[in-house]
Amino acid sequence: MEGNSAEVNATATSDRSDIAAGIRQTLPVGMGLIPLGLAFGLLIAQTGFSWWWAPIFSFVVYAGSMEFLAVGLVMAHTGLLGCAVTSFMVNFRHVFYGLTFPRDRIQSRLGRAYSTYALTDESYAIVSAANPAEKMSGRRLLTIQILCQLLWVGSGIVGALTGAALPEGIRGAEFALVALFTVLAMDAFETSKDWSLPLAAIVCTLVGWLINPNQMLVIGLLMYFGLLLLRVWSPRVDRVMRMTSASDQRVTEGE
Repeated sequence: MEGNSAEVNATATSDRSDIAAGIRQTLPVGMGLIPLGLAFGLLIAQTGFSWWWAPIFSFVVYAGSMEFLAVGLVMAHTGLLGCAVTSFMVNFRHVFYGLTFPRDRIQSRLGRAYSTYALTDESYAIVSAANPAEKMSGRRLLTIQILCQLLWVGSGIVGALTGAALPEGIRGAEFALVALFTVLAMDAFETSKDWSLPLAAIVCTLVGWLINPNQMLVIGLLMYFGLLLLRVWSPRVDRVMRMTSASDQRVTEGE
């Protein structure tokens, strides 16, 4: 009996430790969701929707940039086909997120289903920026994703309620989206200081713009994903393209 009790206590302690670690990892990036959620809530109120549409959008769609666009699509009375094509182009990157997100560490089917639904830029960035030597548990992964959604939904509700009490015509709050992605990019670069990655992303984006400005995002992502695959499959190409300092190179190689 004492042995079973010790195992239960150890498991409970481990669970609490995983949840606490997930909260600590989420808060630095997750706090950036608050101004973004407030901006989305303001947008909801300023476009004439009732405040309770903010949580509806955030639960049904739950994709920050697409939620901003969805409001415009609804207001423009865009058809289902147009909405579907726009959603596919904007969220096409999530196809690649799913290839490397460690969803298999979550034990329950319900947990894995929620993790698939709640896979966002922020949760993916938090998990990707973690120490590669530290294997995250499924409980910590879910903690990160649940906290991200709570921060987003909660701030959206506050923003919508506040926006309903403010005068119409407020502009510029949507810039929070740009600021958040900038912070995520900086955090990801701190993990792997390889200058070839952001430079390649810029080049792919420019080429996509030259080919078709309206499809720039999809074209750029496809080219960048193809380049990443080439670097994974060919270590020789990866070594040639890598642009890191000698000290960063030794850290990457684990020396």
